[in-house]
Parts: sequence; structure tokens; C-alpha cells
Amino acid sequence: MKVLVIGGAGYIGSICVEQLINGGDSVFVFDNLSEGHRSAVDERAHLIEGDFADSQKIHDAIKSARPEAVMHFAANALVGESMVNPSKYFKNNVASAINILDAMVEVGVKNFVFSSTCATYGVPAYVPMDEQLPQVPINPYGESKLMFEKVLGWYDKIHGIKHVNLRYFNAAGASEKFGEHHRVETHLIPNVLKVALGQKDSVDIYGTDYQTADGTCVRDYIHILDLFKAHRLALDHPTSDSFNLGSGIGYSVKEVIDTCRKVTGHEIPANEMARRPGDPDQLVAASDKARNVLGWKPQYDNLTKIVESAWRWHKKHPTGYSD
Repeated sequence: MKVLVIGGAGYIGSICVEQLINGGDSVFVFDNLSEGHRSAVDERAHLIEGDFADSQKIHDAIKSARPEAVMHFAANALVGESMVNPSKYFKNNVASAINILDAMVEVGVKNFVFSSTCATYGVPAYVPMDEQLPQVPINPYGESKLMFEKVLGWYDKIHGIKHVNLRYFNAAGASEKFGEHHRVETHLIPNVLKVALGQKDSVDIYGTDYQTADGTCVRDYIHILDLFKAHRLALDHPTSDSFNLGSGIGYSVKEVIDTCRKVTGHEIPANEMARRPGDPDQLVAASDKARNVLGWKPQYDNLTKIVESAWRWHKKHPTGYSD
């Protein structure tokens, strides 16, 4: 299949590009490189530099690539920033992203895979979290993703754009070649590994009084290669649909830090800090629907394997990508 990957220079997008090409697909990447990295783009892909806020630029890219499908990863995704600057999130994640859909309508592309998030659910009424949960976001980031899911629903009804919303839990790990390097790093595993690399003195634990076994937040970590498999299956799914993507196993912050200590052989000092506002006690996926409907079978639903793959990549690239 010929696929246009928007945000293909970012963490998740770059690995999906790599794996699509490994599987025989032809890939174009569209990215403005504001968050992604040029050296994270697989050399076998065709890179088109541009910003989808420019409606003409994204139209020209889709027209020239003539893809059979579009994968969209290029959202702003910092929860804290969204609480300070909601305008940025609604402009980029909703208003500008509509330019992608309008270009698809004009060119005649009918297949769309959307990188969504479990943040659309807000604080869950129950755990594990299935797709029947009410979607009640508690921050502009989650709200912007939910709004775009709703936009996609109307573009399907009116224009026949088949779409699959993939609601991620915590993407983690690396492939052999590509890994996680955010310009502003908020994810737990890479921040813990920075201590093992000697780049930070310690890691902070935000809150130790949650209703969990050890008092720290519990999250569901999904290996990036398993995440990719769901995206590839979604390309061939015949109808519009939504799926939660997680391992179905919850790990506390302390368990993640302990696993990193074992994998790296480093002490990794930790500081206990006050809670951050808006952090739910537990976020764990029920991914039965993805397994049963898509035929998705995760292979790396084990935290040690996830951390080992991330550690291998970070040791080879201690300062991340060079550009």
C-alpha cells in the first residue's frame, strides 16, 4: 500500500514509517520538523517538508503522493502545556488538521488512521478501560483529540472517509534503529533512563498517596512495535471504528523505576514530590476489541522487554537525534 504518514519524523511516526517499509509498503512522510527530527525519517521514505496549517501545502503533498491511506501522528501532546495554552491545541489538533481531511476529499483519498489517546476518556469510571467508557476529557489536549474524532465521524458520513481511531495508552520502547527523543521530555521511561545515562541526578515521583498498591500512579505501557502492528491492521479494517491500545497490564511509577534499575544496573535515585493536578490513580486498557476485531496480538506486553529495547537505543544515542 502507498501511505502518507503525517508526523513521520516523530517518535511513533518514525517507527511506523520504518516498519511499513519493512513490510513492503511505499511511504511518504509529511512533517514540519518542529518536534520531529530529520534523521528519524527512514532513508527509504520520501520526505515532504511542510505544515498542514498551510492548506495548499498539505493539498499539494497529498495530490503529489496520491496515497491509498493517510496516517496522522502530528498532534501537540503535552497535557500541562494544553492547560496553559489551549489555543495552540485546538488550532493544531483540530482546526489545522481539518485541512488534511479537506485535501483528502479533494484528491479522493478515503482511508485514514488517527493517532488518538486514552486522554479522551478523562478520569475513568472503571478499569480496565474499554471503548464503552464515556469520553469526558479533563484537559484541552484530550478534548482536542475527541473533537477531531467527532470531525472524522462527520467526514465519514458526508464524504465517505473511512477512519480508525487508535486510542493509545503509554507508548514506550524502541526499534533497533529508531527511538524516543522529544525536545521537551515528559514521558517517565526516558526520563528515568536519563538518570542512568548520567544526564540527570534523580527522577521525580509525583504523588505517593494514590489508591494503588504502592501509592504511585499506575499506567499501561505498550511497546512501540506492538503499537505499529495495530496501525497496519487498521489500514485494512473495512469500516470506521475505534480501538483502545494498551497491554492490559498496569505498572506503578515505582515499578517502572525499579525495572529501569534492574535493566540498566544503575541505582537511579528518586525524589517523592507532591501530586500533579489531574493525574488519575490508574489508566489501564482493555484491548479485547483490538485483539478480537483487528486480530491484534501484542508480542512485547512485558515491561522488562520494553525498557530493555529503550535502554539499548538510548545507550547508542545518548543525546538522541542530532537534528
